[in-house]
Amino acid sequence: MPPLLAGLPVGLWSVPYVGSRYPGPPAATARPGLALGANCQLYAYEVLRHFGRPLPPLRSAELWADRAATREVSGPAPLDLLLYSRDGTAYGAHVGVWVAEDSVLHLCREVGHPALWHPDDFAARPRYRRLVGVKRALPAP
Repeated sequence: MPPLLAGLPVGLWSVPYVGSRYPGPPAATARPGLALGANCQLYAYEVLRHFGRPLPPLRSAELWADRAATREVSGPAPLDLLLYSRDGTAYGAHVGVWVAEDSVLHLCREVGHPALWHPDDFAARPRYRRLVGVKRALPAP
């Protein structure tokens, strides 16, 4: 396991995938946190928040377009966000957190709970085969 993850609370390893728990809907806003589950975005944002890098509740296309809280980078570093999609577009893209060389922490329906995948694991699946890009959280003002 990557050393960065040694400090991840046990609760962040047991979050169930719930596709309806994404940034923005009234149900997720009224009951924040991960106790009721999360989609990939909510999960990734909570991991970043744990490490002191909070982000606004952006959907994947908004995250990709954002320049206020994040910036696009050419290659990943620990705690950068990776966006994957079927066709390389950001709308509906899957979001994971780079935690170490060739290790992405993410939450997906296929597994049902947080998992560590190599980038090749994403490329092998049609729905995640294209890396849209990498975003880095900017320091809070």
